[in-house]
Amino acid sequence: MKTDVVRSLEELINSGVLELGRGKVISKKDIASCPGAYPVYSSAKEDDGKFGEYGRYMFDEELITWSVDGGGRLFHRAKHRYSVTNVGGTLRILKADQLSYRYLYYVLSLLHSEIPFDWVLKAHPSTIKKLYKNIPVPPLAEQERMVRILDEAFEGIATVKANAEKNLENARSVFESYLQSVFSGSGAGWEQKRLSDIAMEFGRGKSKHRPRNDPKLYGGPYPFIQTGDISNADHWLTEYVQTYSELGLSQSKLWPKGTICIAIVGATVGETAILDFEACFPDSVIGIVVDSKLADIEYVEFLLQSFKTLLKEKGRGSARDNINLGTFEGQTFPFPNLKIQRKIVTTLNRLRSQTQALDDINRQKCVSLDELKQSLLREAFSGRL
Repeated sequence: MKTDVVRSLEELINSGVLELGRGKVISKKDIASCPGAYPVYSSAKEDDGKFGEYGRYMFDEELITWSVDGGGRLFHRAKHRYSVTNVGGTLRILKADQLSYRYLYYVLSLLHSEIPFDWVLKAHPSTIKKLYKNIPVPPLAEQERMVRILDEAFEGIATVKANAEKNLENARSVFESYLQSVFSGSGAGWEQKRLSDIAMEFGRGKSKHRPRNDPKLYGGPYPFIQTGDISNADHWLTEYVQTYSELGLSQSKLWPKGTICIAIVGATVGETAILDFEACFPDSVIGIVVDSKLADIEYVEFLLQSFKTLLKEKGRGSARDNINLGTFEGQTFPFPNLKIQRKIVTTLNRLRSQTQALDDINRQKCVSLDELKQSLLREAFSGRL
C-alpha cells in the first residue's frame, strides 16, 4: 500500500468523515417485555458481542461497533436490523467515497491490539478518538483491494482455527465418553457405596470470610482454595490464587494433600479436583479424605467427574444452585475392589495424558493462527501487502 495520507481518528471526525456514538440502555427486563428476533449487541466477548434478542431495533445499516466495557473489542456490523446497548460504541462513516467500513475495521483492530488502554476510563468515544492515530487512508480502490486480500486470508485462517477447535472438542468428548462408559455399569464384585462409606473424613470447609471482609486473614503461607480454583484444575489441583495468614488458618482448617474437593455452589457446582498440597477452603467446598484401604483417591475423583451432570441436576431449583452434604446421604456410587480401581485409574490417566497432549497442540495452533492474523494486519498497513 502506497499512501502519504495518514489521519487520526479525531481528524477524521472533525473533518466530517466519521461520527462516533453510544448505544442505549436495554435491560434483560426490556428484552423480556418485548420479545423478538433482532439481535442486541453489548460488551460480551463471545458470540460476536450478542447480549440477546429484542422485538425492537435501533439500526438497519452498516456500522463499526465496539465494547466500551470488556476490553474494547471492535466488530464490523453488516447491514441488518439490530440494537447496541449503552456499553457499546458506534462508528458511522459519513463519507463513503473516502473510507470503507471493512477497511477501517481492519485498521482499527490492529491499532486496538497495540494500545495499552486504561480501563478505569473505559473505551468511551471521547477516549478512543484521541488514542487511534496513524490511520492510513489510501484511495478507495486500494482499500477495497486490501480488504479482498485480508478477507480471503482470514477466511482461510478461520477455517483452520475452526478445525483446530473442533479437534479440541472431539478429544475432550472421547475422554468424557470413555469416562461415562467406565462407570455406567458394574461387573462382578462391584458394590454400591456412599462416599461416607469410603471416607476417613467427609465435610464442608470452615472458612466463610472473603478478602474484602478482613484483609488480615490473607497473604500468608497457607493455600486457600476457592471454587474457581477447583473448576480450573484438571484432576489434580496444583495452583491457587489466594493464601491465608496464621489468623486466617485459626478460623479455618488445613486439609491434607490428597483431599478431594467438590464445589457445591453457583456455576461451578459439581466440579471436583484432588489437592496436591495442604490447603484451607471455604464452606462452599466439600472435602473428602479417602481411606486408602477402601478406595483409590484418583478413582473416586474420576468417579465424581462422571457423575458431575447428576450432581449439577441435584443442585438446581434454588435461588443459587447448590448441593450440600445431604445430597450425598443416600447417593451411592459403583466401587470394584482396589485392584480393579487402580487398573481403571491407570487407563484413565493414560487417556487423560493423551487428551491433554492433543489439547496443547490444538491450543498452540489457535494461538499461532491469531498471531498470524496480527502479522498479516501489520504487513498490510505498513505498505507491504
